Amino acid sequence: MFWSRIAGVYDLIESVYNGKTNRKTTDYVASLMDANDSVLECACGTGMFSVKIAPKVNWLTATDFAEGMLKQTGKKCSKYQNVTVQKADITKLDFEDNTFDKVVAANVIHLLDDPGKAIDELKRVVKPGGTIIIPTYIHFKKSVAAGLFNKAGAAFKRHFDSNTYPDFFEQLGIKDVQYQICEGRMPCDVAVFVNT
Repeated sequence: MFWSRIAGVYDLIESVYNGKTNRKTTDYVASLMDANDSVLECACGTGMFSVKIAPKVNWLTATDFAEGMLKQTGKKCSKYQNVTVQKADITKLDFEDNTFDKVVAANVIHLLDDPGKAIDELKRVVKPGGTIIIPTYIHFKKSVAAGLFNKAGAAFKRHFDSNTYPDFFEQLGIKDVQYQICEGRMPCDVAVFVNT
């Protein structure tokens, strides 16, 4: 799998190419956490968000589909007693309904064949009144990184910009979404909404 193959160098690529955006985005997402929260992170990658979330919450379950990424997250989060790292498919989560206070699914929606199915799963496992947080790179199609990742086998299914990202949620019938754009070489738009 592509993501497992690049897990060892992913942080270097992300920090060199888009470090400014990633720092702003992870800090913003961490600011949305509360001390009593039980949080699910889907597509945790190498733990870029995990290490910012873990110190702020009661419990973090960090998941990814790629074994190589999970190994990196496990290493980074080994000092935290409140973190579980495990394999999971965002489109078919093995968790009970209404389990988590918050869920974070960063930079994964554009990779999925059926992102609507993933959003339904996130809504299912988050408690009513809980928060769903979905950061996604925008203007990615125009970036050098997109071309390189696609050539290497990333297989992006869609590209969002600041207009089409809100349209995506509206088409799914999700209203009252707040957006926070974190600027940098490749900006990230953080969509946040309350589960109803």
